[in-house]
Amino acid sequence: MNLKTLFAISSLASIFVSCANDDPSTLIDSTPMNGLATYNQNVKSIIDNNCVVCHAAVPKNGAPMSLVTYEQVKNAVLNRGLLTRISLENGDSSLMPQGGPRLPQATIDIIKKWNQDGLLEK
Repeated sequence: MNLKTLFAISSLASIFVSCANDDPSTLIDSTPMNGLATYNQNVKSIIDNNCVVCHAAVPKNGAPMSLVTYEQVKNAVLNRGLLTRISLENGDSSLMPQGGPRLPQATIDIIKKWNQDGLLEK
């Protein structure tokens, strides 16, 4: 193996190793939100990426309800304890998403802010 090839391989290896990160909370921008939180702008993507796997239009894996529309998610916050369930600590059997890990606190805070701001849709 020549020196150029060895250098290229070691450079690539160092890039891959330096990009490895097992802590998902460090991948989330935790900059505080400015303005009002809305379902369409801030919450829908969180629900779609973390909840709809089970809480689909036809719920799966024992999920008791669908969380695919604004009204369904709003109802879950107001009447079904969604904020409590996502805020539990790792290891609690009621933690959502089921099977964990717990959502990053910055993500939970966005949903809490949406609730505090009046559960606005747009």
